[in-house]
This record gives sequence, structure tokens and C-alpha cells, in this order.
Amino acid sequence: MTVLFTPEELIQYLYNEASPEKTAAIETAIQEDWTLREKLEVLKASARGLNRLVEAPRHEAILKVLAYARETAPESVQ
Repeated sequence: MTVLFTPEELIQYLYNEASPEKTAAIETAIQEDWTLREKLEVLKASARGLNRLVEAPRHEAILKVLAYARETAPESVQ
């Protein structure tokens, strides 16, 4: 019998956030269902790719923030 798991359940499994019962069910299903193993491998590869992403604001956004800060900064006291 093939048990269907949602993508959310598989992601919870990959991040060790699934319940012990769900984890056991998925691990049993992985042994029996090659398509489920393939789906998990695709999710693992995607997760690895996400972990390698470097997030940074665009240069234009930084310049706008700096310009706004200059415009709204209180005048210095001398």
C-alpha cells in the first residue's frame, strides 16, 4: 500500500520537525517507495541550494536608505 505524504510533511521530515509517528511512517515508506525517495532527494537538493544563497540588499536600495538618512538626520550641534 502506498502512503501519500504532502510536500509539507516531507519538508518537516527533512528538518526533523515531524512527529515521531510521522517520521517512522515516512522512513518505512522510503524503504518501499522509490518515487518517494526521489521526491525526498529533490527536496534535499533544494534545501542545500537554499542554504548556499547569500542574501543582500540591492546596491540601489542601500543608496536610497543612505540618502534618506542624510535628509532626515538632525542637524549637528556645534
